[in-house]
Amino acid sequence: MFNRDKWNEVIESLTSNLFRTILTAFGVFWGIFILVILLAAGNGFESGVKQLFDGISSNSMFMWSQPISKSYNGLPKGRRYNFDLSDVAEIKREVNGLKYVSPRNQLGGFGGNNNVVRGLKSGAFNVYGDYPDIQFQEPMKILKGRFLNQNDIEAKRKVAVIGEGVIKGLYDFDEDPIGTYIKVQGVNFMVIGIYKKKGFGGGNAEEEQKQIFVPFTAYSQAFNMGQTVGWMAITADDNNSITELKTQIFDIVKENHDIAPEDDRAIGNFDLFEQFSKISGLFIALNAVAYFVGILILLSGVIGISNIMLIVVKERTNEIGVRRALGATPWQIRGQILFESVFLTIVAGMTGIIFATGVLAVINALLPKDSDIPFANPSVDLVTVIIALFILIVSGLFAGFIPAQNAIRVKPVDALRTE
Repeated sequence: MFNRDKWNEVIESLTSNLFRTILTAFGVFWGIFILVILLAAGNGFESGVKQLFDGISSNSMFMWSQPISKSYNGLPKGRRYNFDLSDVAEIKREVNGLKYVSPRNQLGGFGGNNNVVRGLKSGAFNVYGDYPDIQFQEPMKILKGRFLNQNDIEAKRKVAVIGEGVIKGLYDFDEDPIGTYIKVQGVNFMVIGIYKKKGFGGGNAEEEQKQIFVPFTAYSQAFNMGQTVGWMAITADDNNSITELKTQIFDIVKENHDIAPEDDRAIGNFDLFEQFSKISGLFIALNAVAYFVGILILLSGVIGISNIMLIVVKERTNEIGVRRALGATPWQIRGQILFESVFLTIVAGMTGIIFATGVLAVINALLPKDSDIPFANPSVDLVTVIIALFILIVSGLFAGFIPAQNAIRVKPVDALRTE
């Protein structure tokens, strides 16, 4: 490695036909360039999706009631039912491993009529009756004031937390909403906080700002809901999976409402953890495809280097004969060819990595910040670069092995006869 004559010989050999060397190296350059770009694109997609889910408790499930599809205990199929607070209490008591169980009720939305009024202005907004835990299950930032608390629940306070979309629809420019009142279907609620949040999983961010959160108890009292629960948001703790726990939850609801144990249509649900796990599996598959495609392209470049090294060995047959005649061992001849092959492969490959890094830097500079695009910060880490370097070294050895074997098979007497 530190023999100056050896380095001079390598450089002289590779620059004796510079154009051929550049064309040969381009195959490796392009292969490693594509490999890095594909891996960075996969990482960018993964980062973008995780950014869209940032703040959401991914180990969560949302469940709601649906028409019963099977008759049971003398009760007909097709009947409807609702969750209630006794279901919530029993789920919390009987199912171990849950972190949050948030019952919810909802007014408005889905293209309904105007349901919220302030002065001469009105609008159609989603109004949720919630418990304070919901702020830990959905991504939400309180810009001013506060969110709901347990005292609001116990005292059944008619207070509300509103989004920026509500402010645009009901308030004048620069008007402070805190302490003002809005009327939800004829019932007054005092605004105590302003929130902002992203679109759920990349959904419509503008619609997410047109929501109003009020205490669950005040909602139930104001709109005569009694013990009824419209739907639930349930989150498991870090040591458990909601996907594994949801069967226990469904069994409790089915027993409480005389639903057949095998009736899977009676309870609707969206398992966020299950969906997120599928997406994580997709990222692994994308990385595998990136490595597969990149290595195939790199292999074509390695074959090109191997072919050129065979030509180089043929051109240097006389030189090899002189070396052998002067006492060079087969290992020294083999080592020289392998060294040249590895050197050319590493130089071409690292140039490809540098160019790929420059392209990624430009892409990162052009990408908009805080957007709903599921693509962010395409990059590769140091481990990936080290893996790429290892692949280059192995590829260089592979490319030079056959030419090196051909070189040591040359007999000194035959080699000296060549011109």
